[in-house]
Amino acid sequence: MEDSADMEQGDEAELPEGEAPLEPPPPAPYSDADPNYTVYTQDFDEEIRAEELAEPAELDRLRAVPRVRKAKETAFIDGPLCFSRHYVEPKDGITQTFHMHLEEYAPGASSQKHGHVNEAAFYILDGKGYEIHDGIRYDWEAGDIAIVHNNCVHQHFNASTTKPARALVIKTKPMYLFLNMLFQKQVKERPLEVTPEAEGFTAREIEEDLNHPKGGY
Repeated sequence: MEDSADMEQGDEAELPEGEAPLEPPPPAPYSDADPNYTVYTQDFDEEIRAEELAEPAELDRLRAVPRVRKAKETAFIDGPLCFSRHYVEPKDGITQTFHMHLEEYAPGASSQKHGHVNEAAFYILDGKGYEIHDGIRYDWEAGDIAIVHNNCVHQHFNASTTKPARALVIKTKPMYLFLNMLFQKQVKERPLEVTPEAEGFTAREIEEDLNHPKGGY
């Protein structure tokens, strides 16, 4: 009993001057498992109509622009090794922040070597090839996404000598145009001489899946 009393007195003993009692540890942070954790709330939502954000004439123009475009109605340009089909461009007045086009590379083809301030993402639809970005090689195949960073000097290559390659490209080009920051410099022009592998090649008007067997696996 005496030992117990001594322990209680020791617990109540005053701390030396200048030493503050320890603060309790902070509470554990919220986790995904916390049933009371709220990621999204509608408490402060408000409805803002398009009429409040745009001039009437501009709103009428935007609403008059077709929201669905037929890809087959857009012709391929460039060539004879690298072809482009521009779906969405700033001059169309449809979008204000991005540009989208289709690239088709003949067997054994390479693009021009160039750089620009706007970023670009190439979603590889079919084929196999590679990029050269600032002297570094990056290989790609169908299903990959090749990213071109700002000011990167780059060039695209189709690695196959028998099959074409195709990529869907999205750029932030319109935003840079709007900000008067667009700059593009060509280092090496697009090849214009047809290689033996690409003899007689024309861009495919109909979508084809060259990477999967007909009839499925």
